[in-house]
Amino acid sequence: MSFIKALYFNRRLFVLITSICVVFLLAFIFPLLLDSGKVLAGTVTLLLLVDCLLLFTPKTPVFARREMTDKLSNGDDNAIAIFLINRYTFSVQLEIIDEIPFQFQKRDLLFRLSMKTNEEKKLLYLLHPVKRGVYEFGAVNVYCSTIIGLAKRRFRLEHGRQVAVYPSFLQMRKYDLLAISNRMNEQGMKKIRKIGHSTEFETIRTYAPGDDPRAINWKATARRSHLMVNNYQDEISQSVYCIIDKGRVMKMPFEGMSLLDYSINASLALANAILRKNDKAGLITFSKTVSTWLPAARKISHMETIMRFLYKEKTNFLESDFDTLFANIRKQITQRSLLILFTNFESVVGMRKQLSYLRNLSKNHLLLIVFFENTELVQLLESQPKNLEDIYTKTVAEKFAYDKRLIVKELNAYGIHALLTPPNKLTINVLNKYLEFKTRGLI
Repeated sequence: MSFIKALYFNRRLFVLITSICVVFLLAFIFPLLLDSGKVLAGTVTLLLLVDCLLLFTPKTPVFARREMTDKLSNGDDNAIAIFLINRYTFSVQLEIIDEIPFQFQKRDLLFRLSMKTNEEKKLLYLLHPVKRGVYEFGAVNVYCSTIIGLAKRRFRLEHGRQVAVYPSFLQMRKYDLLAISNRMNEQGMKKIRKIGHSTEFETIRTYAPGDDPRAINWKATARRSHLMVNNYQDEISQSVYCIIDKGRVMKMPFEGMSLLDYSINASLALANAILRKNDKAGLITFSKTVSTWLPAARKISHMETIMRFLYKEKTNFLESDFDTLFANIRKQITQRSLLILFTNFESVVGMRKQLSYLRNLSKNHLLLIVFFENTELVQLLESQPKNLEDIYTKTVAEKFAYDKRLIVKELNAYGIHALLTPPNKLTINVLNKYLEFKTRGLI
């Protein structure tokens, strides 16, 4: 029974069978073709038996293993590998179909290759998840055929496996490594000139060209007989909260991923940068109610806690209640902190509904509102109208784009910092803003 389940026939066999049938049909008209048809049928039958014998004699002639990490990174290309070994004593043709999770909606993941005896190969492909959660992989199906090519043997290897898709830890690691190697500007990180210096004293060191003359330590200079300067560092242990709006306005998709997931990915990378700067990172998520409240801290295990909280975030995209958010922050956060609020405003009217709560928050804290540029509108504005309908559409698009700029201007007028950014540049732009606030000593 297992032999029947594993046996498949190639198209070449069906072509030959069709040819034999045609020869036998023509033999009714031309009797001389009957003998040729019998010879052809016997030859095909013999080749098929030999093919099956070669394929099914060894018990474990092909080995396949899927190689991947224990978790996938949301919104990134994740590398998946299939490791193969041919243990047949002859060369074979292989077709590999990996049963990937249904969330990817891929039905054409097929690899064809040939392998010599005892040869090892590794296949690589990329998966790009756009939603967090548990993904289930099926088996790795390997269809093997010989040089005869009439039959195929199927192997079902590397059976089902569940993998969790977490917020973008690959993006977090990328910016972390770039920060360590001082290459952040390659990814768009701005170099901001330091205005003055903080009062956090670090060390006394030898003067170098370009140092601020105001930082010269004259007593140390007199003792050493050469110029010495005070070295200051950015103030540390400041509280920074990432506040994520999980309401209806965050449901809008961009390249398959919702604005909510973009905000979650950016918050993870930002929290890592905050802890790297020796500040304290906190997390708040809200919709109708405040669903997650993680106080700002700088513990060794805090990054793992933030990752776990962000992974579990779920929402029904209801209308967000800024009144509840303001009441909770006023009660829970008594120390002046940097609040980075990820939300989205599509119109000035929508922003003004929440303006009173935002103004109250900015009285006691440094508040940064992060909302999103509609990239489809930008593309529409850059296109040339061809008819009256296109002109009307472009006019409406200009009105929406103008509203976004007006929101930034109005928030700034009330002393609230605002960042309007495309979703795909969210992380780098938010990191820039955080470092700018640190450099300017605003926190």
